[in-house]
Amino acid sequence: MRQAWLLVLLCSALCSPRSLALDDRYSAYAGLLQRHVEWTQQGRASAVDYAGLQTERGRLQAVLVEFSAVSRVEFEAWSARQQQAFLINAYNAYTLELVLGRYPALKSIKDLGGLFSSPWKQKFFRLLGEERTLDWIEHEVLRPRYRDPRIHFAINCASVGCPALRPEPYRAELLDVQLDDGQRRFLGDRRRNRFDAASGVLRLSPIFKWFGEDFEAGAGGSLRAWLAARANQLAEDESARARLRAGEFRIDFGDYDWSLNALRR
Repeated sequence: MRQAWLLVLLCSALCSPRSLALDDRYSAYAGLLQRHVEWTQQGRASAVDYAGLQTERGRLQAVLVEFSAVSRVEFEAWSARQQQAFLINAYNAYTLELVLGRYPALKSIKDLGGLFSSPWKQKFFRLLGEERTLDWIEHEVLRPRYRDPRIHFAINCASVGCPALRPEPYRAELLDVQLDDGQRRFLGDRRRNRFDAASGVLRLSPIFKWFGEDFEAGAGGSLRAWLAARANQLAEDESARARLRAGEFRIDFGDYDWSLNALRR
């Protein structure tokens, strides 16, 4: 009887889903990012070597198989930080796979959509037991469940206008540091966010228009208050920072560059 029970336990261990052993350091994914993503613009943006990544597409797909194997039960047993890190990594990795499916015959991720379709609404992968879209990760889970506007500086839409894809995966124990760093880098990118002291205009990325409610929720209902609290990241000159802190600015939104964030050597 004892031997039979031991056989049952052994079978259970060997037959358990791969997801139970998901590497929370995301080592295989980390290797791909380190080899094929580079910081640009003095570390305020990044670019992807899609040609190089294409040669390792099989390794990327193996990572995605592991992501897809995670069950809803396992996911719900994780901490909030573990869940967030996993979802951000999944969003970014599946976006890379989506681009590679057409690369190099595309200039923008929008080329993968159509007149009545969007690449973010395509069901092209399984996650937590069901067919999913990128929009599902962002708008149905990450935004409403965790209510952290910093995720907008972490998920990457494969576009020049998007905040940087980090050359490393997100990890639960580093998540707050990584999210704060991503926010700092993006707010410090003067191509997207800059204060014109002469006109008093703070010109911002359209991300702040599209998702203004997410930033307002963490700042007493005001995007201006959220921005004023981050004056040190939005300007270098102390007098400009003082004006931002005092709310002495008008907001204008710039254009969004949807061209592919491909590395150009």
